[in-house]
Amino acid sequence: MKQKLFGRLAAAAVLLLGAASASAHDFEVDGIFYNKEDWNKTASVTYKGDSEYAYSNEYSGAVTIPSEVTYEGTTYSVTAIGTSAFRDCSGLTSVEIPNSVTEIGFYAFSYCSGLTSVEIPNSVTSIGCEAFSYCRSLTSVEIPNSVTYIGDRAFYGCNSLASVVIPNSVTSICESAFYGCSSLTAVSIGDSVTEIGYQAFYGCSILKSVEIP
Repeated sequence: MKQKLFGRLAAAAVLLLGAASASAHDFEVDGIFYNKEDWNKTASVTYKGDSEYAYSNEYSGAVTIPSEVTYEGTTYSVTAIGTSAFRDCSGLTSVEIPNSVTEIGFYAFSYCSGLTSVEIPNSVTSIGCEAFSYCRSLTSVEIPNSVTYIGDRAFYGCNSLASVVIPNSVTSICESAFYGCSSLTAVSIGDSVTEIGYQAFYGCSILKSVEIP
């Protein structure tokens, strides 16, 4: 009798855990998943479920992120692309990010092998570590004047990336930021950069022109 009761309790616990893991993001609106901060009414884009590996290709095609989103009567400002939000979404082709977003988190678009274009708005101040690593179809990126920080391996392995303009606002290009960008031919570095990290442009085998302030 005790064994049966224990078995039923264990099964119920597994079901409860499964339900929780399936909806660990706070809410979903129009196919985009969010985590929210009620104290300041902000939201960050995230992945479906409790792990970036729980589902495959939950985002695909062209995605337009809104500047604000309403859930259960409360309107939240979308201020961040969270850690691993679009990671491994190989069917994602383009993303439009609103001017409300200030941060692109770690691994945000890592391994999005079909991503060909992304518009980074002037509101973004930091691009996190490996944010665009292994986006092998990304051919160009325009980093706006608002960005001050480009994290480690931010564009690591983006082997179709042909040109990069780093604005005057950026003060640091971190370690391996453009490592393995084998199609990169020209780089223009803004006047405010004081540090170029270890192996920042390692493996850029056809790089012909670099402007260093």
